[in-house]
Amino acid sequence: MSTNQPHDPTTWQPPMVPAPPVPAPPRKSWFARHKIITGLLALVLLGIVVSVVNGGGAGSPTTTSSGAAGGQGGDAPAEDAPASAKVGQKVRDGQFEFTVTKVQKGVKSVGDQYLNEKAQGQFVLVSVTVSNIGDSAQTLSDSSQKVRDAKGREFSSDTAAAIYVKDNKVFLEGINPGNTVKGTLVFDMPKGTEPASIELHDSPFSDGVTVQLR
Repeated sequence: MSTNQPHDPTTWQPPMVPAPPVPAPPRKSWFARHKIITGLLALVLLGIVVSVVNGGGAGSPTTTSSGAAGGQGGDAPAEDAPASAKVGQKVRDGQFEFTVTKVQKGVKSVGDQYLNEKAQGQFVLVSVTVSNIGDSAQTLSDSSQKVRDAKGREFSSDTAAAIYVKDNKVFLEGINPGNTVKGTLVFDMPKGTEPASIELHDSPFSDGVTVQLR
């Protein structure tokens, strides 16, 4: 005799099937999650591109003599630069024409009795005249300029000290085409160290041109 009970269709239920997992939302990229940082990086990159486009570096630096042949006024046509120029010579890099007019060594501080900056060693002051010979505005930055001593050691400019030099126009100045500014580049060097040369640039990316300081 069979013990199986007849199947009641009213109580039958289909087997339980687990629901498929809910897919996780797609993870946003790093740039999408850091929109502010991404925007700042984009601005920095744009600034670099603009500096490269407007800045120098195209073509070799040149020097110009202080007078034209035949007794005529004005500057002579630019000639290929020698290995380095001297104080008083006009030299060109990119959109800027530089003239180093004076070098002062052994300066202990710059500024006045109330607002001043003292040197760690000695301040070396390099007076320069800068003209924009290009077709667009260009910013002159003292941080792009370098001084070297006889050992080849490189010294960066001291922008904090340059601020205290009266009527200084070369630590961070925008120069329009055809305009000229004068100012002083300040370098903090060890006492007794002789500045041998200065490398002048119209932008951080330009080739630069060297002027002998002694």
